[in-house]
Order: sequence, then structure tokens, then C-alpha cells
Amino acid sequence: MINSMTAFSRSSEEQVWGSLVWELRSVNHRYLDVVIKLPEEIRSIENEVRKRLNKTVKRGKIECNLRFKAAENQQSKLIVNEACVDEVLNACKTISTKLRQPSEMDVLELLKWPGVLDQTEIDLNPVINSAYTLFDEAVKNLVESREDEGRRLQVMIEERCRAMKKIVSNERQRRPQLLEKTRQKLLKKVEELKVDHDKDRFEQELVYITQKMDVDEELDRLDSHFIEVEEILKRNEPVGRRLDFIMQEFNREANTLGSKSADIETTQAAVELKVLIEQMREQVQNIE
Repeated sequence: MINSMTAFSRSSEEQVWGSLVWELRSVNHRYLDVVIKLPEEIRSIENEVRKRLNKTVKRGKIECNLRFKAAENQQSKLIVNEACVDEVLNACKTISTKLRQPSEMDVLELLKWPGVLDQTEIDLNPVINSAYTLFDEAVKNLVESREDEGRRLQVMIEERCRAMKKIVSNERQRRPQLLEKTRQKLLKKVEELKVDHDKDRFEQELVYITQKMDVDEELDRLDSHFIEVEEILKRNEPVGRRLDFIMQEFNREANTLGSKSADIETTQAAVELKVLIEQMREQVQNIE
């Protein structure tokens, strides 16, 4: 079974302390590249989140975005420490008196003084626990989405391989006819020239031409690649890179088939093979 690298999942929850929303986006990438965006209040969970994702996903660029909105009654509030304010004001008055330079206090500057403002802290433990639970759910949904897309890609690859097998089979069946056609064509040219010819030399030249046209090896290698693809699709592991390599091998054989072509039918067969290979190659880039 193969998995796609392209997927999206979302999980959310609302509690008395507020709401959480995880959004995970996955696209194709040569390796595993994880980008995690967290609210400042719970940035401490990043390492654990990354560890959990790495256990499940092996390849792709994954963007993990968490949004947290605290409930109004749970949001932190600013509290003025009046005792500290009095101490700062008295200190300022004393200094102003000694300097004989009375001046008004800047309220904003006063608020910046350490200890003047206290901030109530909300209990983040329930938020963090829910963030982990929701993340696991989002990852599970992401993996399922990747598997669903992977099944669609596998069907597409199998269909293209069947079409290629048919082309290879037709070409193999045509080889004897093509060789005989080539022989007759050469004989006709010799007859048109109305010159005597050495039959042995003629047969030698025909063998030479036949060898140049011989694509049995390419057809055999294409068949072996079909078998390899079938075996790869059965593996329960990331296979994207293996499939990408096989696509390169497919393309190499199709190119050789086209370069050895001696008739329009073989050329057309090579072109059709390359079209099918390119369709697979584009999709294989999205396979984990």
C-alpha cells in the first residue's frame, strides 16, 4: 500500500478555558520537513509535538498550525500593585524635593516599573493536554487522508502499467513481421537496381540491420520493471523514491525503443509509452 504526501486535516475543541484548533497541511518533499507554529503561551510543547509526528510520518513537508483562544473569563488580567505604586511615588517625591525640581509623574512610565503591574496566570495544563489529544487526532486524520489518496494513485499506476504491458506485448508480437517486412523491402530495392548481388553478403547485411533493430532486450527489461512495480506496491513502507527510480528506468527503455525504431508503428509505441510514463512520474512525486 502506498501513501500520498498531499493531504490536509483539521481538529478542534471548545472547553471552559477556551478553544483550540489544529490544522495540518502536507505536501510532497524529498525528505521529512516539519514546520510547527504554536501560540506563545504553549510553545513548550513543540518538541513533543515534533516527536509524535515523526513516529507516524516519514516523508513530506508538514505544516502544523495551532490556534488557541482563551475564554473571556479565563484570560489573564492586569492587576495594579498599589503598595508598590505608593513606594515608587514616595521615592520620586523625595528625589524631586532634594533636587528642588518638582515634576509630574508620567503614568505610562510608572506602569513600566517592575512590580507595579501583576498579571494573573491561567492554568495551561488542561490546554496542553487537550492540545496533545487533538494533535494525535489530526495526525490520524492526516494519515488516513494520505492513505486514501495513495490508493487512488496506486490504481492510476496500475492502470498505466497495464496499458504499457499491452503496448510491449503488441511490439513483441510484431517483431517477426517487422523483420520479414524489412527483408522484403531490401530485396525489392536490390531488384529495382537490377544488379547481381552476393546472397551471403546480403544475408550478412540483413543480420547487421536486424541486430540494430533488435529491441528484445528493451522489451524484456520493461517486463521486469512491471514485476518490480507490482512488488513495490505491495510493500508496507515508504516507496516513493523506489518508484521514482523505476520511472527513470522505464523512460530509458522507452527512449531506446524509439531510437531503434524502423517503422512508424514502433515510433508511435515508444511515444505512447513515454506519455504513460510521464503521467505516472508526475504522480509518483506525491508518493511518500
